[in-house]
Amino acid sequence: MADAGMLRFHVPEPEVRPGGTPDFSNVTIPKAGSVPRPEVDVDPRTIRDMAFSIIRVLNRAGEAVGPWAGLLTDEELLEGLRHMMALRTFDARMQMAQRQGKTSFYMQHLGEEAVSCAFRKALKPGDMNFPTYRQAGLLIADGYPMVAMMNQIYSNEADPLKGRQLPIMYSSKEHGFFSISGNLATQYIQAVGWAMASAISNDSCIAAAWIGDGSTAESDFHAALVFASTYKAPVVLNVVNNQWAISTFQGIARGGSGTFAARGLGFGIPSLRVDGNDYLAVHAVAKWAIERARRNLGPTLVEYVTYRVGAHSSSDDPSAYRPKAESDAWPLGDPIIRLKNHLIHKQVWTEQRHIQAEAEILETVIAAQKEAESHGTLHAGGKPSTRDMFEGVYAETPPHLRRQRQQAGV
Repeated sequence: MADAGMLRFHVPEPEVRPGGTPDFSNVTIPKAGSVPRPEVDVDPRTIRDMAFSIIRVLNRAGEAVGPWAGLLTDEELLEGLRHMMALRTFDARMQMAQRQGKTSFYMQHLGEEAVSCAFRKALKPGDMNFPTYRQAGLLIADGYPMVAMMNQIYSNEADPLKGRQLPIMYSSKEHGFFSISGNLATQYIQAVGWAMASAISNDSCIAAAWIGDGSTAESDFHAALVFASTYKAPVVLNVVNNQWAISTFQGIARGGSGTFAARGLGFGIPSLRVDGNDYLAVHAVAKWAIERARRNLGPTLVEYVTYRVGAHSSSDDPSAYRPKAESDAWPLGDPIIRLKNHLIHKQVWTEQRHIQAEAEILETVIAAQKEAESHGTLHAGGKPSTRDMFEGVYAETPPHLRRQRQQAGV
């Protein structure tokens, strides 16, 4: 019986701290293929239990099993593998560039590549993502030029954003990638508003909102769910649970809800959890949720259960708050290795071909980096023009800015 006397303040504690033995015993992992695939128009009340399970397609043997399997061809899977490999190689080169002082800041996707790369392939042209800073795979999987991404990171003379954004905060309307905001959670409710506007104007495009597990503690997350559920906005509400919000473990933001997907249940939103390191499962769930939105069935909340292997950013040291070997103990494995093993199992890929592909991709990324650096880096070469500060801000430049531009001589 609980003590009814003195009150105690509760602060959630992680299972293990630096120096301890990694422990993921609290992560219940269902057998691959065991979670059913409901009809797209299912009554959300009948699938509440899916907010507490994990949809998986790839088993330990590299086989694709269960009702969520079979949606992608071998060619599409091979393309997906190359997208993830390209993102990982891109990350490694840009992380190195930051350490060399060529850019001020960088954020890696290590271990999370399947989430954005697979989701992008389920969308159609015109759909709009409202991403966080760890969804560059949405661009790479859609063919956005790596050189342009690097130019933005270097803030050089060819930076498509003209030096106005923090490195890695890309933007591309043509590729359905809304400008990233450094303020957490702000774009979740913007995505819902964009989706509502699309419905109001009788368009056919849907929106995808993105947020990290830690940012679900922000009020904008809950406000977005209210509007999405009330107006049945054509939006997919993505929560990337990579276990760590900078140095804070996911239990702080999750509170007593058990899972992040469960947050959607109180709003009547169908809520699913998916193995975020399983490319096939991510794509299948994305396609299901996107079809719901496109058929005017309203929003879906999807929690991607994954793990941030690298540091939160180039300014972070994860050894200060978690065991160094924790990523090796993550039970859902590495998304690239898992898809590679599946393709080898299908006899459409080999270890030798994989090594060759790694070399080819590295060569492509290095070539893009050389081209980008020819336009300048943080401390060398070309920079955006001073006049760019004054252009593209107002439809009609106000008098005080005209005076400032004249004083600057640009």
